[in-house]
Amino acid sequence: MAPPRNEEVARRSRDGGVAHGEAPGRVKHRTVGAPAATVAAARALRGSMTLPEVLLWQALRQNPCGFRFRRQHPVGRFVADFACVRARLAIEIDGRAHTMGDRPERDVARDAVISAAGFETLRVNAEAVLRDVDAAVATVVAACQRRVARRAAPPSALRAATSPFRGGAGAADITQADPPSLSGEERHD
Repeated sequence: MAPPRNEEVARRSRDGGVAHGEAPGRVKHRTVGAPAATVAAARALRGSMTLPEVLLWQALRQNPCGFRFRRQHPVGRFVADFACVRARLAIEIDGRAHTMGDRPERDVARDAVISAAGFETLRVNAEAVLRDVDAAVATVVAACQRRVARRAAPPSALRAATSPFRGGAGAADITQADPPSLSGEERHD
């Protein structure tokens, strides 16, 4: 498929990212299929980041330990402060407001939606970022490493032990019939 020409890119920008024949109001996003309004909100939020977000972004954009991060990344109908798509990790910077009123309940509901999109949410305290950015980065990188290792891990020992194809306990349940003779003769025992 050929890349879009400049006029096609310009038309998609004017039309909210909708190509000819696509349903309006949705942008086909590479990773999560976020609504056009969420993508627009994410773009706007990139220009109004808080100080802890800016400090953490300055460190994360250096790709620590080879992990690439996105800032203000749309996940479903929400925008995560940061995301590592490879590790499927959404990073949220929580200030004091996240402990007041109904915010804790709203954060739980938000985390459930983000989890349904295949991402795990890591919440980092904004004051911790202000105190020690390097420690916050180390926490984020460690979470990414755990997620990548968990996703790439071989099947569990339990699954291997009970698999009929691995000689485990389940193997006795499957009886293998004698293979048919290649000469066409039937075997009578």
